[in-house]
Amino acid sequence: MTDQTSRSRPRAEEVASPTVAPRPDPLPRTNAQPDAPADASPGTPDAAAGERTGWRTRLLMFALPAVLLAAGGWYWLTSGGSVSTDNAYVRMDKVSVAAEVGGRITEVAVRDGDQVAAGQLLFRIDGEPYRLSVAQATAAIDAAQVQFGNLSASARTSTVDIAAAREDVAFAEVNFQRQAALMEKGFTTKAAYDASRHAVTQARERVRQAEAAAAEARTKLAAGPSSGVNPQVEAARVQRAQAEVNLSRTEVRAPSAGRVAQADRLQIGQNMVAGLPAVTLVDTAHPWVEANFKETDLAHMRVGQRAEIRFDAYPGLKVRGHVLTIGAGTGSEFSVLPAQNATGNWVKVTQRVPVRIAFDEKPSRAMIAGLSAEVRVFTADK
Repeated sequence: MTDQTSRSRPRAEEVASPTVAPRPDPLPRTNAQPDAPADASPGTPDAAAGERTGWRTRLLMFALPAVLLAAGGWYWLTSGGSVSTDNAYVRMDKVSVAAEVGGRITEVAVRDGDQVAAGQLLFRIDGEPYRLSVAQATAAIDAAQVQFGNLSASARTSTVDIAAAREDVAFAEVNFQRQAALMEKGFTTKAAYDASRHAVTQARERVRQAEAAAAEARTKLAAGPSSGVNPQVEAARVQRAQAEVNLSRTEVRAPSAGRVAQADRLQIGQNMVAGLPAVTLVDTAHPWVEANFKETDLAHMRVGQRAEIRFDAYPGLKVRGHVLTIGAGTGSEFSVLPAQNATGNWVKVTQRVPVRIAFDEKPSRAMIAGLSAEVRVFTADK
């Protein structure tokens, strides 16, 4: 009985300290194999979350390389079909306006930055000395015309003198013939005979003198072969025309439309020197870009290829253009001191060639001469 009872009841030691089976070593965790409860079934939330995480991982593993491959291919294709440079600047035609006559400035009609039209007044020079020159030239014309009238009268007088001289010759010849007949008969003296012969000679000389005077008067009255006007009168008229031109040049006007620059040089009372630049006009209506490309970028560049222009001053502004001209020489060839490469310490330097880029559209922002730009030329265009 005792043995059966002891067999059916557990021992106190077994109840107090039950035996625990040893746990297996944990496996290393990975992103693809997250920890999940052993009893998680495919339909539980933990199993669904693990499945979604696996799909994301596989998507990143395949999509990211594909995107990188596509971007690299696009860059390879586009970079080989264009060349670019940031050594580019906006250029405009500039006209230095100078006074053609000297004098004191009496009026300034423009200020720096004004937009002017062709023919608009810029400044005015004192015109009083030039008005006096016009009056003097007009007086010279009157004097020449009076002189022409005197010459005409002298020519008419010379004609009368010729006729009178010829009458004297006829009378002297008749008297000489009479004296010669008397001399043959001995009824006159040798002195009277010689005097009549001398009178004939003098009369003939007076005819020649009158004819010479008449020829001189006709020469002075003759018109110029090109103008058909007497040279003295024509010279006086030219002198007045020149004086009138100088008077008109006292008003200095804009030769073309543009924006005024450096107008601070114009001050009322300043003495202007003829030929000295006084103000500058910038043609803002027809800008272009001068891009200085490296000589290694010109292999496939041609006139007419399309271009894309960006400006440092206007971020986000992009203007379409095209290659208008490719420079005839590098920048160093046209410098004040060209490089002398025939020296012992020569170092090869990549040269830059100026390329003019014309605008195909009007920029939405105002262009300023000298703005920095970035130009890309698509050399794949034929």
